[in-house]
Amino acid sequence: MQIEKILAIPGRLYPSPGLFFAIISVMGKKISNPVKRIKELKIIEPFKKEFSILNDNRIKVSKKPFFETIDKRVSIFHDDAISFLKDLPDNSIDLVVTDPAYSGMNQRLKLGNSKIIGQYSKAGEDGAKWFEEFHDTQENYKSFLQESYRVLKNNRHIYIMFDSYSLLTLGPMVREVFNIKNILCWDKAHIGLGHYFRRRHEFILFASKGKRNLASKSIPDVWKVKRVTKSKYPTQKPVEIFQLMIKGSAEKNFVVCDPFLGSGSSSIAAIKNCCKFIGCDTSSKAVNFAKERIFEFRRTFIDPFQPDSLLGDDILLNKLF
Repeated sequence: MQIEKILAIPGRLYPSPGLFFAIISVMGKKISNPVKRIKELKIIEPFKKEFSILNDNRIKVSKKPFFETIDKRVSIFHDDAISFLKDLPDNSIDLVVTDPAYSGMNQRLKLGNSKIIGQYSKAGEDGAKWFEEFHDTQENYKSFLQESYRVLKNNRHIYIMFDSYSLLTLGPMVREVFNIKNILCWDKAHIGLGHYFRRRHEFILFASKGKRNLASKSIPDVWKVKRVTKSKYPTQKPVEIFQLMIKGSAEKNFVVCDPFLGSGSSSIAAIKNCCKFIGCDTSSKAVNFAKERIFEFRRTFIDPFQPDSLLGDDILLNKLF
C-alpha cells in the first residue's frame, strides 16, 4: 500500500510528522524527506457530514436536529433563522408560516418595567420574560426573505405575521421578493395593551412564489381567534391561526417550515393537519418549550399549553374546523 493512500483518506487530517515516521516504521518504508513528501501530497478537505431529515423527503442538512420525532415527521433546530434557512436545500419546502420576533416596534417604544411583561432591557437573559428578538434591519430581513424564497418550492405560499410598525417598515420589502396576494387581519376578540389606542389585532401578509390557488374559498380575510392568556411562553400564538394558514395552502404530507418557532404553535398546527414540520429558534427556552409541547401532544393528543380551542364566534371559521 502506498503511503499516499493512507494519508489521503477523506475526513481525516494529515498526521503530524512524528506519526508519519511511525507509519513509515510500521510499513517498513523509507522516504528520504518525509516532511517534504507530506507537503507535496494533495490536501483533501475533511468529509462534510450530512443528516437526512423528514423521512421519505430526505432533506439533506449539515446540522443535527435539536429534536426529532421517532417517525421523523417533525424536526426542530436550535439555530438562527437565516443560518437555518441557508442550510436547507433549494426547493425543499412546501409552505412557510412564521411569526418573527420583530425588534422594530419594541426598540422604538419607551418600554420600561412592569409586572406583566418584565423589563425590556433584560431581553434574552435567563429568567427574563422578554426573549431575544430578530433584529429586523433591512439587510437581515432581505436575507430572510431571499433564503425563504430559495428553499420554497415553485407555486407555493408563505405567510408572515406583522405588528403594525413592522408592516409599514418591512412589508414593502416582501413585494421585492414574493408576489403579495393579500393582507389578512387577526382579530384577537378581546382588547389588549396599547399606547395610542389599545391593540386588538395583528396582520398576516400572504404571498406566493409562482401561482397557486387556495385550497378553500370559504376562508375570510379577518380571523377572529382569541389570544392566548396565562401562557408560560411570551407571545404564544393560537394554534388555530397557523391551522388557517395550513388549511388554505397545504395538502397532506406537505413540508411546513417556521424559521421563528417560538412556542411551537405552528408545529402543533402542522401535526393536526397531517403535515410534516421543520422549524428553528435561536432561543434555548423556545426549542425546549416546543420539544416538550410536541412530545406531549403526540403522546396524549392534548396540547399541554393550549388545551382548548380559541376560535371566536365567526360561523365561517368554525365550519372549517
